[in-house]
Amino acid sequence: MDMILTTADEIPGRTCEVIGIVKGNTIQTKNIGRDFTQGLKSLVGGELEAYTKLLSEAREVATDRMVKEAQGLGADAIVCIRYSTASVMQGAAEMMVYGTAVRFV
Repeated sequence: MDMILTTADEIPGRTCEVIGIVKGNTIQTKNIGRDFTQGLKSLVGGELEAYTKLLSEAREVATDRMVKEAQGLGADAIVCIRYSTASVMQGAAEMMVYGTAVRFV
């Protein structure tokens, strides 16, 4: 069975026991060539597609790491999932995801 991931506080129809907090993160940097072309895009407006892709990939990596941690604890699901980002240094940002690992009873 695949792990259930949700931002909700509970899973309807399931009784769960809390295992604990689990998290995953990654730090991504900008590619100088990508940064230059995306900077030009800011002159005309529109979506910065390279950055959208970078953040999407970062969310996926961080989520995978969180799920692996939860699996290691014997969890069936992760509830109350939240994402956050932070600037680590110029040109680098951290993507963090965390939630509560639970086991079905």
